[in-house]
Amino acid sequence: MTMWVFGYGSLLWNPGFAYREKAVATLPGWHRSFCMRSIHHRGTEERPGLVLALDAEEGAHCQGLALLVEEGHEEQTLADLRERELISSAYLERRLHVELADGRRVEALTYVIDPHHVQYCHLELEEQARIIATAVGGRGPNTEYLHNTAAHLGELGIEDADLDWLSARVRGLTAG
Repeated sequence: MTMWVFGYGSLLWNPGFAYREKAVATLPGWHRSFCMRSIHHRGTEERPGLVLALDAEEGAHCQGLALLVEEGHEEQTLADLRERELISSAYLERRLHVELADGRRVEALTYVIDPHHVQYCHLELEEQARIIATAVGGRGPNTEYLHNTAAHLGELGIEDADLDWLSARVRGLTAG
């Protein structure tokens, strides 16, 4: 069984599974944004942080990484991803087609936001920055999640103006 996973946030820098190939990929019809309140990994129920999710939008596209799971590790990878990503049921598991940088089109396991879930939100960038600057959860500070994701997107040559702005703004808020 061939299994691709599409990463657009922490899966870029912390996939947590063995893969045999990775490629920059584009997912049409979705955009990456801090539209999910994090009550486990990067915040708490009392003081939620924010994590990235894919939000459906006509005409949008999201660039990220497609990771081809190491042969023989598909079942364990799926179980591990479900434990990690479906912790609060705010994400929905989908198999969506992505286009790899070399032109191949593959189906990839992708986690998208449930727009009806209580953790779904739409906040202005400044409010996102203020939340991210102070939130901490079970996997560490929200700032780490933001800065690692922005840095890895940059290393891959993927532009994301909102994440770049947020990273710079949060650095300013946390300096000193």
